[in-house]
Amino acid sequence: MTFADEVKKAVTPRAALLVIGVLALQLLFIASYIGALHAPKPTDVPFGVVAPRQMSARLVTELKNLPGGPLDPRAITDAATAREQILNRDIDGALIVNPAGSTDTVLVASGGGTALASSLTSIMKKVGLTQQRTVRSIDVAPASDQDFDGLSSFYLVVGWCVGGYLCASILAISAGSRPANLERALIRTGAMALYSIAGGIGGAIIVGPILGALPGSFWALSGLGALVVFAVGMITLALQALTGIIGIGLAVLIIVIAGNPSAGGAFPLPMLPDFWRAIGPALPPGAGTWVARSIAYFKGNAVAGPLLVLSAWAVIGTALTLLLALRRRQDDADATRTETVPGNSAPPSSPSRRPG
Repeated sequence: MTFADEVKKAVTPRAALLVIGVLALQLLFIASYIGALHAPKPTDVPFGVVAPRQMSARLVTELKNLPGGPLDPRAITDAATAREQILNRDIDGALIVNPAGSTDTVLVASGGGTALASSLTSIMKKVGLTQQRTVRSIDVAPASDQDFDGLSSFYLVVGWCVGGYLCASILAISAGSRPANLERALIRTGAMALYSIAGGIGGAIIVGPILGALPGSFWALSGLGALVVFAVGMITLALQALTGIIGIGLAVLIIVIAGNPSAGGAFPLPMLPDFWRAIGPALPPGAGTWVARSIAYFKGNAVAGPLLVLSAWAVIGTALTLLLALRRRQDDADATRTETVPGNSAPPSSPSRRPG
């Protein structure tokens, strides 16, 4: 056999298509990460303004018209309300104007992302200089000293996501990408649930008691981790049940290529381009990162929406996995009945007979 014949035998159309698919994922990975993160800048950041009534409207207008549109300012009655809205995650910062002096205060929350807090402080200082005023910064929800740049929440969620789709992939590789029947699908779902609980608790132990990287409720983080792992794992199982081994690539596309750069980890959502800012909250890494930061730094506020997103992924993944397994069992039953119809059954020695 010649070398060309060996190549033709080794490089099947299916293998070639899979390699092309991997190349496409690689290029999409590069495009997504660099597209999202190569030039971060704040845009339309929800921002409060506390100032005397006679100057509040003018200041809001001036901030709204800053070059590049970094802020989405709104007037707030007093400093206490501004602080409360930051902790509720309704706004990302606020300017408190001191009418009796020349030093104003900008409230920020580095627990929601150090990069954004630094950017807001820098913007307010430049505005103050143009008006012959100085600005001091107060961090109302500071990131932990052990949480450099507020990234621990993001990397914790990324680890949970990786565990989810890797466990689902291993289950599929070891026993077939599509469950043989409904019972096998239920077993995989149960295994995924147990793995998710272990992964959630394990991640919370590492980030909390062992490393002290994140404050906040240990059990809240554990529960979040279990939900993230289960949501990612079940949607991966569903995609594999639907498309076979290609489902692993689709899971990587959703979770890694689209989800990670849009999660608001390295740079919070208001600093990302519009596309990534739009999809981030709807994907597991973004929803998980938001909840983890809320648990750690914002008293667990503003988590209902992201938890519903994660729950939706988990429910859809579970439902698809079980329904596809049920449909496969029905198809097998229909095929068996067809074979047993008089005149349609093959003789015992026929090679077309289905294996037992």
